[in-house]
Amino acid sequence: MNDWILVPVLMICALFFSVSCKKNPEEESGNNYRIEGPENFQVENTEKDEEGHQRMLNLLAGIRDLTSKNNQYLGDGRARQARELLANATPQTPVKENWFHHRILGWAELNLGNEIEGIKHLKLAYDLLPEVKDSIEEKRVMENIFMLGVAWMRRGETENCCARFTPESCIIPIRGGGLHTKEEGSRNAIRYFEEILKKAPAKSVWHYRARWLLNIAWMTLGQYPGSISKDYLIPEDSFRSNYQFPVLHNIASDLGIDTFNLSGGVVIDDFNNDDYLDIFTTSWASDANPKLFISREDGSFTESQVPTHLEGIYGGLNVEPADYNNDGNLDLFVLRGAWLAAAGGYPNSLLRNNGNGTFTDVSFNLGLANIHRPTQTAGWADFDNDGDLDLFVGNETTPGNKAPCQLFRNDGEKGFVDVALSAGVTNDRFTKGVSWGDYDNDRYPDLYVSNFRSENRLYHNNGDGTFTDLAPTLKVTDPSSSFPAWFWDYDNDGNLDIFVSSYSGNIEHVAAHRLNEDADFETLCLYRGDGNGNFINVANDAGLQDPVLPMGSNFGDINNDGYLDFYLGTGDPGFGSLMPNLMYLNVGGSKFVDVTMASRLGHLQKGHAVSFADLDNDGDLDLFEQLGGAYPGDAFRDALFENPGFKNHSITVKLVGKETNRSAIGARIKATFNEGGKARSVYRHVSSGGSFGANPMRQTIGTGSAEKIQSLEIFWPVTGATQKFTEIECDQSIEIVEGSNTYRPLDLTPRPFLKKNSG
Repeated sequence: MNDWILVPVLMICALFFSVSCKKNPEEESGNNYRIEGPENFQVENTEKDEEGHQRMLNLLAGIRDLTSKNNQYLGDGRARQARELLANATPQTPVKENWFHHRILGWAELNLGNEIEGIKHLKLAYDLLPEVKDSIEEKRVMENIFMLGVAWMRRGETENCCARFTPESCIIPIRGGGLHTKEEGSRNAIRYFEEILKKAPAKSVWHYRARWLLNIAWMTLGQYPGSISKDYLIPEDSFRSNYQFPVLHNIASDLGIDTFNLSGGVVIDDFNNDDYLDIFTTSWASDANPKLFISREDGSFTESQVPTHLEGIYGGLNVEPADYNNDGNLDLFVLRGAWLAAAGGYPNSLLRNNGNGTFTDVSFNLGLANIHRPTQTAGWADFDNDGDLDLFVGNETTPGNKAPCQLFRNDGEKGFVDVALSAGVTNDRFTKGVSWGDYDNDRYPDLYVSNFRSENRLYHNNGDGTFTDLAPTLKVTDPSSSFPAWFWDYDNDGNLDIFVSSYSGNIEHVAAHRLNEDADFETLCLYRGDGNGNFINVANDAGLQDPVLPMGSNFGDINNDGYLDFYLGTGDPGFGSLMPNLMYLNVGGSKFVDVTMASRLGHLQKGHAVSFADLDNDGDLDLFEQLGGAYPGDAFRDALFENPGFKNHSITVKLVGKETNRSAIGARIKATFNEGGKARSVYRHVSSGGSFGANPMRQTIGTGSAEKIQSLEIFWPVTGATQKFTEIECDQSIEIVEGSNTYRPLDLTPRPFLKKNSG
C-alpha cells in the first residue's frame, strides 16, 4: 500500500469524511463561507516583550560593532595586518616577504570592495614574481596571476553590472544589455587569463579556471567566440540548451525590489493577511536590516511604510517561516553565524508577526536565544503531532567547536524546550540542510539532515518523542559534501523522495564538463522513495550528472505540467566562482533537463535564497532569487524572473489547520484530473523551506491541459482525516480549513506587474 492516504482501517472509519463540492460552494451550503479555525488577531506587546526585543537589538548592535575584529568574511582584520606589515617594511625586508604581504593585502582589499587598492597590490606582487618564482611553489605563481585577472574581472562587473545595471547584466550567455560598455576590467582580465593559459599545463586546474573566465570576459565585450583562440575556446554549444524553453525576464529593478546586498534569505508569503503575496528578505551583513515588500493593487511592491519594528534586527543568512503560535499571522525565524565556527556564536531571532504590520523578537522570552551556535538552516514541523509547530535548528560543528543541533519542542505559552538530546537528534556535524517529511506514511514527520563533509542523517520519527538514524541502513548518506536537501514527490507516485545536492564542482569542473573532458567532482543524489521506507539513488538515470555548487535552491512547477522542477543558486565565496545558476525541468517525472541557457536564468552572480511564487496571481510561478556573495565587495541586486506562461492550467490551494498546526505544515494534497483522456494525480506536501529560500505555504498545482479537478484530497496528519472535494474548476485560488465541509474561493484578481522603468 503505497498511497499516503491509506491509514489504519479503524482510524479511517473513525475520522474519514468526504464532501462533494460544486462550482459555487457557498450556494450549495446555503450560507456564506465562514472560517472554522482560529481567527487572525493582533497582538499588543507586553513590557516583557519589549524588554526581550530590546535585549536582542542590543546584542545585535554589539555584534555589528565587533564585526571588523571578529568576522573573517566581513571584517578588515587581515587587511589591517597586511597594511601594517608593508608600512613597516624596510630595504632589508626579504623580497619574498613583501611579495607575500602584497598578495594577501591585494586579495583582502578586493574582498572589502576596495578594488583599485586590491588591483594595485596584486600588481605589485605580480611584478615581484620574477624575483621570487624560484623560491615559491608553481601554484602560487599561477594563483597570483589568476587573482589579478579575477580582480580586474570584478572591477568590470562593478563598473558595468552594478553601476550600469540592466536586466540582462550577468546573464550567461552575455549579450544585449549585459555587454560591458566600460571595457577596462574585462580587457585587463583577458591579459592575465591568457598568460595563465600559456604557462599552465593543459587540462590542469589553472588551465580550466583561466579558460572558463577568459570565455566569459570576451563575452562581456561582445567578442565571443570570434576573438578567442581555437585552443582556448569553449564552444558555443556549451552555452545553449538542447531543450526549447521560453525566456524569463528579470523585472526586479522595474518593481524596485532589487535590493543590492550580500547573501541572505527570502520568504514569499502573505504577511498582512490580504491573501496577496509579499516578499521578506535578509542579508547576512551585520549592519543590514531585513526588507519587507508589500504587494499593492496596481501590481507594484512597496517597502513597508509603517514602523515594522525590524530596525536593528541585523543580519540573517537564512529565514524560515511558520505560524508558530497558531494565531493566523505568519512569523519568521532568522538564522545567523554560519561559516564562522567558534566566532559564529550569534543568536537566532524568532520574529512574531503581531498582525498590525509590526514584528517583535520573542527569542529570549521563548527560550530560543539562550544558547548561541553558528547556523544557517532550520525547519518547522509538528514532530509530536500535538497541533503546534516545533523547530529543528541545524548547527555547524567544526574542528575545535562542537555545536550540537537543537530540537525545540513547542510548549505553547511556556515557550520552547530543547529536547534534541533525549530525542537523539543532536547530529554533531557540519549541518547545511534540513528537511521534514513523512517518508514512510505513519503520520509522524521524519527528519533529513544534510551534513557537509560527513554522512547525512535520516532520523526516523518513532512516534514517542525519539528518533533513530536510518540513513546508513537505507543508504541515503551521500553525497559526502552535501548542502541543500529537501523532501518532495518529483515523480507523482504519492511517496516522498529526497533531493540532496553536493557542494562540489567549481568553474574548473564546469569548463572541463562542458568540453566533454574528465572532471573529478561529486554529483548530487536523487533518492526515489517507495512509501514503505526504502530509497534508491536514481540521479544518473534522471540525467543529474552535472557539476553544481549550490547554496541556494528550491523547487516548483515552473510550467504547470504537474511535475516539480528545481533551480540551484551556485557559487562559493571566491570572486572567481562565476558559474551560472541552474534551472532544471522535470520531464514526466522520469528525467530532468538543463534549460538554463534557453530560459535566460543562468545568472553568474552568487545565488542564495530561491523562491517559486505566483506574485502576480496569474496562475503560474515566478522565480525570485536573492543574490550576493559573502564578502563586502561581492554584493549584487536581487532578481525576480517573470514567468511568461505556458498555456497550462493550475489551481492554488491554501490550507488552514485547526487540529493540525495553522500553517498546515505536514499536510498533503492529492489532485486527480483527466488530461488527454488519461487520469493522473499530482501530489504536494506543505513544508517550511530548507537550506535557503522558502516558497509560500499555499500550493500552486499545475494540471497541464486539464481545466477541472475531479478529486481534491487533503490529508491532515494530526487527526489522520482526509477531506475530499470534487469537480473543482482550475485557474482559481481556494482556501480549505481543516474539518470544514466546503472550501472558499479566494477573491484574488491578477495583478500584472507594474514595470515602472520599462513602460
